[in-house]
Amino acid sequence: MLGKILKTLFLTGVVFQWSYAQNTDLYKSDVWVADQGDGTYKNPILHADYSDPDVVRVGNDYYMTASSFNCAPGLPILHSKDMVNWELINYALREQIPVDHFKIPQHGNGVWAPSIRYHNNEIYIYWGDPDFGIYMVKTKDPFGKWDEPVLVMEAKGAIDPSPLWDDNGKAYLVHAWAGSRAGVKSLLTVHEMNSEGTKILDKGKHVFDGHDANPTVEGAKFYKRNGYYYIFAPAGGVATGWQLVLRSKDIFGPYEEKVVLEQGSTKINGPHQGAWVETPAGASWFYHFQDVDAYGRIVHLQPMSWKNNWPVMGEDYDGNGVGEPVTKHTKPMVGKTYPMVSPTETDEFSTDKLGLQWQWQANPNVLWSVQLRNTDYLRLFCIKVPEESRNLWMVPNLLLQKFPANNFSATTKVKLFPEEATSGKSAGLIIMGMDYATLTIASDKDGFFIAQTEALEAINGNDEKIIAKARIKSNEIYFKVTVKAPDATCQFSYSENGKKFKAIGKPFKAQPGKWIGTKVGLFSISTQKAKRGGYADFDWFRISE
Repeated sequence: MLGKILKTLFLTGVVFQWSYAQNTDLYKSDVWVADQGDGTYKNPILHADYSDPDVVRVGNDYYMTASSFNCAPGLPILHSKDMVNWELINYALREQIPVDHFKIPQHGNGVWAPSIRYHNNEIYIYWGDPDFGIYMVKTKDPFGKWDEPVLVMEAKGAIDPSPLWDDNGKAYLVHAWAGSRAGVKSLLTVHEMNSEGTKILDKGKHVFDGHDANPTVEGAKFYKRNGYYYIFAPAGGVATGWQLVLRSKDIFGPYEEKVVLEQGSTKINGPHQGAWVETPAGASWFYHFQDVDAYGRIVHLQPMSWKNNWPVMGEDYDGNGVGEPVTKHTKPMVGKTYPMVSPTETDEFSTDKLGLQWQWQANPNVLWSVQLRNTDYLRLFCIKVPEESRNLWMVPNLLLQKFPANNFSATTKVKLFPEEATSGKSAGLIIMGMDYATLTIASDKDGFFIAQTEALEAINGNDEKIIAKARIKSNEIYFKVTVKAPDATCQFSYSENGKKFKAIGKPFKAQPGKWIGTKVGLFSISTQKAKRGGYADFDWFRISE
């Protein structure tokens, strides 16, 4: 997709210039578009699990990153010209680090809330891994290869970091603490860093204790404006919290506090944790997430202004001095109108690379799949599941992507080549979370069959169970799953001709993964006892209404 867009990248000064010149192949989702085409947008601007979003402006371009936890590649990079239409362009981490540690699924671990900043003609991302410490990765070209990550601070439980390069040349870092590792949470700590931003120089000083009125304060973002140091930090919990802002004339405090965004009378729960961004004209906007269970933490955009050196977000509908989220608003004024574009969902498998929408459950092995040039399918090899696996929870070679909307269908065409006329090889379509369900093609001595399966409480090692089976005439089949709001209810169906689909099994209520939303995708596996070999060819994967 990106290769068909005319791109000019200037790495001097502060401008990364991106041109859509006469491009007609920008991806526009069939299931969710925030841009209303009339100068307004609706929230969420991204109806997908871009958790803990942070955004930075570089010239006239905007770049977003988000948590990726154990999924690989990690640290997604999204690009926008108008703050509303976003395209997934890259990942800052091709593999999770430490690499060997993440060769097996580490659900809920890995990349927690990142911050993205522009400094000295480079883009930096800092994130906390609760088990290893605070890392940094940077680049001069967000569309290209990012540098190797640097461990800035080794620590257990240090999370959600954000840097600040001060006017006097000094550099600082604020972060929170994960109670599950550190034993204490609801604290924010500031450290001095070296000017390169690669190493912490002290033990740190606590600057805010949220235990009294702002429990689980975390997700800190550091800013400076009009002589004040600001820490934007969510509190109150992922699904139920609010946006807190702290300010002080001294970077180490004391900090005043003010709640600036809350759910209030709206249906937008837990509106918090994100990014303050200014347009070139000086207008302020705030990105945040909303936790919607199986659909993940979806991204909203709020208008923002300043009053008495405090930010004002959204609309104060009840007049209590605290903003509430808007569901629709005029788009930011960025000087011109840009085409609608969405993160890619559908993949025709017509190139020799996977689309950027795909992530594995662990660091990938090159032998899991192949896409050759001049072919039009993705081949997934039937990789043996880990020993003692009773379900797919700890299987690394699941190829997955985010739920893209509250209502959608995912369809694929698959052909299974077991290479042996025995059982043990299978492939298909999966809805993956702490509970999961599949529509699977497999074979036995009597030929090919399909099965709709589910594993409830898969996270706890429960068995996968067959809900329904049907014999099919050949090794080729079309699979479909339809997801419907409000509870992300999934109905599987199949077709032998690609035209008429027949429902199979029973509806399945999708469940989120560990700190992430439910994912949809593909798999190809083998039992431990089966002989080596076998593969499945997927002609395409399509998201539609």
